[in-house]
Amino acid sequence: MKCLVAILVFVALVEGLVRIPLNKHKSMREALREKGIELPYHDPALKYQPDEFSTSANMDINNYADTTYYGAITIGTPPQSFQVLFDTGSANLWVDSIYCSTRACNAHTKFNPRQSSTYSGIGKTFYLPYGAGSLYGTFGYDTVNVGGIEINHQEIGLSTNEPGQNFVVAKFDGILGLSYPSISAGGETPVMDNMISQKLLSDNVFSFYLSRGGQQGSVLSFGGVDTSLYQGQIHWTPVTSETYWQIGVQGFEINGRKTGWCSQGCQSIVDTGTSALTAPRHLIGYIMQIIGAQQSQYGMYTVDCSQLNNLPTLSFVVSGVSLHLPPSAYITHRNQNGNQFCFVDIGPTNLPSRNGQPLWIFGDVFLREYYSIYDRTNNRLGFASAA
Repeated sequence: MKCLVAILVFVALVEGLVRIPLNKHKSMREALREKGIELPYHDPALKYQPDEFSTSANMDINNYADTTYYGAITIGTPPQSFQVLFDTGSANLWVDSIYCSTRACNAHTKFNPRQSSTYSGIGKTFYLPYGAGSLYGTFGYDTVNVGGIEINHQEIGLSTNEPGQNFVVAKFDGILGLSYPSISAGGETPVMDNMISQKLLSDNVFSFYLSRGGQQGSVLSFGGVDTSLYQGQIHWTPVTSETYWQIGVQGFEINGRKTGWCSQGCQSIVDTGTSALTAPRHLIGYIMQIIGAQQSQYGMYTVDCSQLNNLPTLSFVVSGVSLHLPPSAYITHRNQNGNQFCFVDIGPTNLPSRNGQPLWIFGDVFLREYYSIYDRTNNRLGFASAA
């Protein structure tokens, strides 16, 4: 009889019919929540249909002069290796190819589809404009490996013409876009979406840690977060437009004082492919005046390096939380001809957001301060103070 009672109690507990308060022990989810870590929901039924291929991966990426964050991927069978810029501000994957003979292409490693047994052409061409540089190309399919995660039948762009000089000195051979498919040129499926549809990830998220001072140690994680790379709570905010990784900004503060500049709402695109922080053009003059910056003959804004400790902290209010940028985040030191200069790494954004609100871009200047988590399941962005 005692065994039968024990079994019935056990069944009731499992089915949620009996709840016994546990004062001494907290669940893993509760313990992590107190530390600001919110675990995504997992369907309990998934354990009955385990996917042995779902995974997560951390990959080391390179930091070039705090302006470009890029890393190695492979394309084709046998694999051909390329360095690509990981860009949350675009959606397509493309690399230099043997079909291109411009100076920019000749300066980089080129993909040769004839040497890949898994390549197939589509016969569709594309044009991709970026903030700096543009290219023409043709689409194809092939196997792509990113951080040890193998994606089958991935759409790739092969450059056929890269006019101008913008990509000539680039440290990368192509760009891997991580934004939403709605802005993909040619309607091609982005890498992240194929990872999701092929059920390659434990969780449909990716995360960035960007190192500072040109040092190595940057990490891109697919399928999860690396808790060693941030501290404190993760602050979540919803995506406001499933195009770029765009979020709402409810306030902008200088040394903790409200400016009112975003009191009617601003928008910001979170973009690993933009090195600077950019502000709406009509605000640049005010910001530089408050900082005490002077514009050089080349259009750059500089400050007196001896006054860095007196410069203000800039803050953005996002979903009720103030995210701070100290002077050390937005000032860049450079030595020229034996002289030290301090540049303000903030530039103008010329266009408003699609809903007409003032538009900022949280580029690498912002993202070095905050570990960023891009959650496709819940269409939200998370920020935590970088370790």
